[in-house]
Amino acid sequence: MRAVNLLAGAALALTSVWAVAQEGPESLLPKMFDEPAPAPSRTAAPRPQAPRTQAPRPQASSSAPAAAAASGAPRPAATSTPVVQAVPTGTPGAMPTEIAQDDGTLRRIPTLEELERMSPEDFEALLGAKVVIDMPPAARRSADEAGMLGADEGGLPMASLAGQNGSLIRVALQGNRGQLVSRWGHILLRRALASRLNPPAGMSAADFMAMRVGLLLRMGETDAARVVLQDLDIADYTPAFGQVAFDVYARNADFTGMCPVMATQGSLRDDAAWNTSRTICEAFRGNSTAAISKLERDRVRGKMDQIDLLLAQKYAGAAGKARRAVTIEWDKVTTMTPWRYGLAIGTGLEPPAALMAQAGPSYDYATALAPMVGLARRAAAADRAAATGVLSNAAMVDLYSQIFADADVTGEWQDRAESLRDAYTLQDPAARLAAMQTLWNAKGSALYARQVLTAAAAARMAPSADMAEAAPSLIASMLAAGYDANALRWSSVVEAGSRAWGMLILAAPGRVATVGSSTLNTYVDNDDSTQKRRSAFLAAGLAGLERVDRADAERVVRDAGMGMGGSTRWTQAIDHAASRGDEASVALLAAFGMQGDNWQRMTPRHLYHIVAALRSVGLDAEARMIAAEAVARV
Repeated sequence: MRAVNLLAGAALALTSVWAVAQEGPESLLPKMFDEPAPAPSRTAAPRPQAPRTQAPRPQASSSAPAAAAASGAPRPAATSTPVVQAVPTGTPGAMPTEIAQDDGTLRRIPTLEELERMSPEDFEALLGAKVVIDMPPAARRSADEAGMLGADEGGLPMASLAGQNGSLIRVALQGNRGQLVSRWGHILLRRALASRLNPPAGMSAADFMAMRVGLLLRMGETDAARVVLQDLDIADYTPAFGQVAFDVYARNADFTGMCPVMATQGSLRDDAAWNTSRTICEAFRGNSTAAISKLERDRVRGKMDQIDLLLAQKYAGAAGKARRAVTIEWDKVTTMTPWRYGLAIGTGLEPPAALMAQAGPSYDYATALAPMVGLARRAAAADRAAATGVLSNAAMVDLYSQIFADADVTGEWQDRAESLRDAYTLQDPAARLAAMQTLWNAKGSALYARQVLTAAAAARMAPSADMAEAAPSLIASMLAAGYDANALRWSSVVEAGSRAWGMLILAAPGRVATVGSSTLNTYVDNDDSTQKRRSAFLAAGLAGLERVDRADAERVVRDAGMGMGGSTRWTQAIDHAASRGDEASVALLAAFGMQGDNWQRMTPRHLYHIVAALRSVGLDAEARMIAAEAVARV
């Protein structure tokens, strides 16, 4: 047993990484820009050393406590179960006789150089069998409660779906393409999918988790998908879960993250991409020469496309000493895949702009979240990610703070960073507003993304009648990041029935006086949107929040050429879930009803039922923000 522990310590020494913190330049940004965390200590941890004493025979039962005491680890109780399988006495395979004897015992501990040359098969032969980890029951996690957020951490109640029809939840998860018209709807859906939830009736815990992680990936939430995935023990993976796990690590450009799965559940799949990923893991386990040779043989045999296996060779070449030059040519590549993009950015490559232009928005989300990508490329992708809900106001400000501090980033990105800093630091309120208006010089979703970027700066603006014309943009910016209390300070400045008033009357928390017909008519008269869609959304949102007479709301919607009444299977399902107080079902069904690439895909009927259902189950803040967003973005 001590021999196995010593081998493990020696293997750990081979893979240890020594990190030295670097001091960064002094920040010139205001305090609202996030400050970096304190630098870690420069004191390096001592390298574990393998004792040179001869290993005892396997039957010595006291070896495990002795090894634990020597390493400084807590001494296990006498009745605890060993976590590593003992070395058997069978023939240790083809290991040299100077290391192992015929009876399976070790003559001596292998040196670090000998361990480095061993393949995984040689190491397992040395032990006589695969290492088996016996996880104590207390360390195992229930698949029925897998997730990232508990109810006490902002997640939804765990038993929300316990009484729900599993078929309905399956449709809500699998039928959602991941693209929502509402930023706040996206945020709510991410929160629901990341919550620790019991599966609905008739659905296995593994299938429920796989569908949640799959939807997070379609939403572009690669980081959240990985965190949720890793809350499920690998031993609980099903064959259907293999594809989901593979996609998670490919989209995160973290192919070594698959290695624990390959080591314990390598038989979940048997296809070219899966086996290539297994070979990459072999390279990072110390057998890089053989792994790269195998990848080259697979390329010659046409196991995958040339570009896929060349990228895999380049990625695997980062491990060990078997480095080789790999030339990547994109001329004949016509489509981008998560596998190709993950390997490319993981090795510091930048695919051609023309190829990325037709790849779809999900790659922008991945780029915006990828720390290994350059700041300029991340900034170019950040607008789409922020408007969707993938990036928060704080994340956007942090990104542009890094751009401002990096002298190598020039051009429009540095200009935007300087404008953002001016929006925070200039003394004159008019000058700060002018800096924000410079950033708002965009249209569509890009404009909304810039309003997300300036939300905290807008929240610092004191209400002023001199800025009444800019009030709609300032209020929309504040509400984009949830600064409703700051936005409501402008109530004394804006006029009833104006565009700014419409956002405030929807965003206000608590009880609000019912909006009269005359004020609603004034808003309709001032509405310059196409076919009065903004007025229709205002009426539907107010009706869902019970802040206007239902008859007045239906009249405004009808005059805009649309309807708010009627019943469909979706309206019946979300209303029924709301009547039972089922927060999770309401969130999933609301997201299902908000699918689309812009607010033109939303109808007043859907908005009314979504807002009403969310308010009914206690998600009042989300209901208000979604209603206000509808008015702000039309």
